[in-house]
Amino acid sequence: MSSLTLGSVVLVAVIPHPAGVPPLYTAGIAENPCAPHDVIVVPAGSRQHYFASSSVLETTPATACQQAAVRADRQWLASGIVPGDSPQLTSLATRALLDLRLSTRPDGAVIAGWHNRWEYSWPRDSSWVAVALAVTGHAGDSLRILRFLQQTQLPSGTWAARYRPDGSGPVDDGRPGELDANGWVPWAVWCWSVAEKESGHGVDGQLAGLWPMVEAAADATVRSLAPDGLPAASMDYWESSVQVTLSTAAALLTGLRAAADIAGELGHKTPAAAWARAAARLADGIATGFGRYGYHRLPYQDSGDDAAVTFLGPPFAAADPAVASAITSTERSLRLPNGGILAGTDWPGNRTTAWTAETAFFALFDAETGNRQQTGQMLTHDPARHTAGEGRRARTTRLRGSAGVDRRRGPAHPGRAGSSPAGGARPRGMNAVPRAGACPLRGSCSS
Repeated sequence: MSSLTLGSVVLVAVIPHPAGVPPLYTAGIAENPCAPHDVIVVPAGSRQHYFASSSVLETTPATACQQAAVRADRQWLASGIVPGDSPQLTSLATRALLDLRLSTRPDGAVIAGWHNRWEYSWPRDSSWVAVALAVTGHAGDSLRILRFLQQTQLPSGTWAARYRPDGSGPVDDGRPGELDANGWVPWAVWCWSVAEKESGHGVDGQLAGLWPMVEAAADATVRSLAPDGLPAASMDYWESSVQVTLSTAAALLTGLRAAADIAGELGHKTPAAAWARAAARLADGIATGFGRYGYHRLPYQDSGDDAAVTFLGPPFAAADPAVASAITSTERSLRLPNGGILAGTDWPGNRTTAWTAETAFFALFDAETGNRQQTGQMLTHDPARHTAGEGRRARTTRLRGSAGVDRRRGPAHPGRAGSSPAGGARPRGMNAVPRAGACPLRGSCSS
């Protein structure tokens, strides 16, 4: 998300932005310690610090509310896993997890960004956040998000582009629905269920409760497929036009495979077989329509590269040589001088600014295909020059905790380096969102 995901990772920044880097809308978010569900938007340029491993801003002396809130944050972190095999990576993961926790509202809505332009909940972002929380041991928070998504699903089995976080309905701004949610939501349910089972917890009852959402989403995906196997035109994560894009097709492929796997787990053999066949048809359509041109953004020869090509490789699907080659080529073409990744060669916005989520997409692929060194370099490259794209959703990877930041080495841990709970551990479920060469859906990738 993001961004380990597409949404909601906000890291506190205080250094004035260098030339060429878009200004921040905010410096980050913090918790109101006496009202834990209230979020404080930290103004851009603020020099406030967090208490180590918490979302609480420091004051002297610390109040009783602050002390209680800090303890709660640390207990929450300790109840799960903070991934990362170095102080820099555990630092990034700690802050990201705390921000995801704070951005997940009591009803399960995930706020995309704490700015009035993005203070809504996108199903796409929410799905990625649900996965991030599930594989790091916070299954209850993940399930809360999935249930919010279930409550907001439309009768058609699809979702609106974004929702009001109070659950009152879609944001009526004329923006069309974004079909990729029908892929990401079943995938999130599948990842949550696998992470829970690997932790030794039974999920059948809760999974059965989510089944109507998964079934409706997968059936809507099947209805969207054209004779060539590709889905209907839809707005995707660029939110710039309505077209048949690689990102939507790849997300729906992952979602169909996930839905088929869930159906099999619950004993629903007929839909499991139907969705596996639809996934095979969609996979063939992607290979024919996009693969012939090198897996670009659109199924045309003159289309440019798109970071979403990563959605076709590990950990979403078994490694395919043609896809792996396309991902490697795309990573080279979209890499900016600061080491970050652009959304695509035809991105209509600022083409000199790296995006947090897109950089993380390639880092995830590199990690899952054994290139751990490249992963570390991508996640820790010059953080002061890596934003989410024109300040989008008020995210940046510049960080300041109690220890400050050294721009030459990357961000310091928010507190004492290496002090995050369970630092260096591998997230739960990461053999389900697999290591190199493994299929995330236990064989269904070949369907």
